[in-house]
Amino acid sequence: MIGHQREGKTMLRVSAFALLCLCAGSASAQQGTIAYTHAVRIDAEAQAELRAQIETRLGNRRAAGGQAPTGRAPTGAQGRAGGQGRPGLAGGPFEPATERVNELVLFFDESATLLKPVPRQAPARGGPGGDRRAAFGARLRAFAPGGQDVLNSSFAPYDEPRVVESRKLLGRDFLVADERPPLEWKLTSEQAEFLGYMVLKATAQEDSAAVEAWFTPQIPLPGGPGHYRGLPGMILVVSVDDGRIQYTATEVSMAAVADGVIVEPTEGESVTREEYDAVVIEKMEELRRTRGGGL
Repeated sequence: MIGHQREGKTMLRVSAFALLCLCAGSASAQQGTIAYTHAVRIDAEAQAELRAQIETRLGNRRAAGGQAPTGRAPTGAQGRAGGQGRPGLAGGPFEPATERVNELVLFFDESATLLKPVPRQAPARGGPGGDRRAAFGARLRAFAPGGQDVLNSSFAPYDEPRVVESRKLLGRDFLVADERPPLEWKLTSEQAEFLGYMVLKATAQEDSAAVEAWFTPQIPLPGGPGHYRGLPGMILVVSVDDGRIQYTATEVSMAAVADGVIVEPTEGESVTREEYDAVVIEKMEELRRTRGGGL
């Protein structure tokens, strides 16, 4: 994948072991920032599958008379703008874009990372999203009302398998705790140069999706965008499910990060990922009813 994106880059002919040894011992005082583009492609099959899942879950909730664990957001509350929303699918308010592209910046130091969306230069419809994994809950955000589900920041410590996201949904602040087993990475012998860094390829499986990552031992910290981490070097490129979800670094800076930037968010209502997804489903149903349309 790197070869396709960075034509003319020379493949490095050194062993992975030698490259790792070359960078060993250089982890101290490592900090900086990485700019990424985050692209999510939603094809017709994925749209149909997710639409069916949403209908099923909404039907189950109506039959059970259930409520979202965190109650209802104030009517008419509005979140911050950003991202790319679309008019309704099948006449409703949740038409997904066929591709959504956001710009993110990852701050890192020796203990943790903090991922934040880059503010847009001009007003635009929709909102920057966080991670869009293959599971229902993450893909759901591609269908959320434009501009209403906004990622403020995502904090990930290296020594714990958790990610804490600060999100804003319809004017309400949430702290979404997401803990999952680390990916079981397999190192390969493929190597390249990317943005001036030596990178190695690793692969993993996430649910039914194949994950491909390119990481650099020259920044020997186990970080990366979203929950993609746990390699012996910072991840610069991630491709999930043959490019359906993709993070691509566009710039790396090793300048010091100001004190107080990489901190765990604390403001907002604490919920699990499943509870937050239930709130999003509830808001989708409310908007569907008020607009008189179906999904």
